[in-house]
Amino acid sequence: MAPAAITLAADAPKLSSANTGFMLIASALVLIMTPGLAFFYGGMVRVKSTLNMLMMSFISMGIITILWVLYGFSLAFGTNNSFIGWDSDWFGLHKIGLTELWPGYTIPIFVFMVFQMMFAIITPALISGALADRVKFSAWSLFIALWLTVVYVPVAHWVWGSDGWAFKLGVIDFAGGTAVHINAGAAALGVILVIGKRVGFKRDPMRPHSLPLVMLGAGLLWFGWFGFNAGSWLGNDDGVGALMFVNTQVATGAAMLAWLAYEKIRHGAFTTLGAASGAVAGLVAITPSGGAVSPLGAIAVGAIAGVACAAAVGLKFKFGYDDSLDVVGVHMVGGIIGSLLIGFFATGKGQSTATGVFYGDHSFTQLWKQCAGVGAVLAYSLVVSAVLAFLLDKTIGMRVTEDEEVSGIDQAEHAETAYDFSGAGGGVIGTVASALAATETRKVDA
Repeated sequence: MAPAAITLAADAPKLSSANTGFMLIASALVLIMTPGLAFFYGGMVRVKSTLNMLMMSFISMGIITILWVLYGFSLAFGTNNSFIGWDSDWFGLHKIGLTELWPGYTIPIFVFMVFQMMFAIITPALISGALADRVKFSAWSLFIALWLTVVYVPVAHWVWGSDGWAFKLGVIDFAGGTAVHINAGAAALGVILVIGKRVGFKRDPMRPHSLPLVMLGAGLLWFGWFGFNAGSWLGNDDGVGALMFVNTQVATGAAMLAWLAYEKIRHGAFTTLGAASGAVAGLVAITPSGGAVSPLGAIAVGAIAGVACAAAVGLKFKFGYDDSLDVVGVHMVGGIIGSLLIGFFATGKGQSTATGVFYGDHSFTQLWKQCAGVGAVLAYSLVVSAVLAFLLDKTIGMRVTEDEEVSGIDQAEHAETAYDFSGAGGGVIGTVASALAATETRKVDA
């Protein structure tokens, strides 16, 4: 028995300073994506909603951080159940040793916990883009706390928990096609079906007020996404993380070009909004698939997602749901495409970000597994998110008043405005802004 015990001890993973440092950097990169998302969404709304859009992302960094430490991590990554995790030692992180390793890996549990915290932070923030202009900040804050608890945590356990049913089935989701993007996109659809459309939807122009902010946000998202994707291998001892890094860049470039080509053919112009949206669509689609496809496969995934998402964003006008900033069209559709294309383009390793390795291939066997994961997450998130929104709407109310929406949710909810046009140097801009505000007020009075 002694020799065997010695062998097992020698083969046991040891803490790696290199992998630990890499994962801490990756965690910081994922965190910067949330302010990046805030700028991306903030530039896409009208002036009067800018601060509210920024705050809907920023508040997630506070609320979700605390809830993840208290119980979120334990319920998402605890063991012994196919549908929800449980590990009492992890509640409040009170019984985790400083050098205690995440099972099977060379990084501490604390490092894995904080990396996954950043995923939990950005996922509900993604939903906010669909709800621009019309949701009470207090109701939104309560919604994301409840949504983390009853939607994100169970889904993360299904997909990434070592005992999760989707994990055991063999569903491949490298870094969040189902748990993050389909989850958020389906939630967004469920909520907007409950709370309804913005005042003036399909009637008033609702153009982005600052395309430079949109491009800045897209650039920060692209930058941070390397931590989001490459970090999900939890180290780079066998090169899979490096492959994911390459595929992230390749698919994003392909999607941006494909979106712009579609836009030029369909609408006659290459727009900056299209370039930013196409890049995000590519990032979304490669997230679940990038560890299982070759760089050539990544080009295909990105190009398909770029065209499909560009086409999908127009569906809201056809079907009449007000997805303000195209969360459904980009994140839900992009996540579905990236997850399902694994069944067509997978060439090797696919992985769950929690533990273990799957060996995916381009086969109908893998495709049906992907369909099962996609369908379950989409249906669960859509229905439960709609129920949450309905309950909140019937109790504390989800929407601001029509007068507040038209005059500006920034002033109504935050007592601030993004730009002070009346101050020194306002000049003509201040005059025009005042005139526009007066026009909006007259519309309300009428």
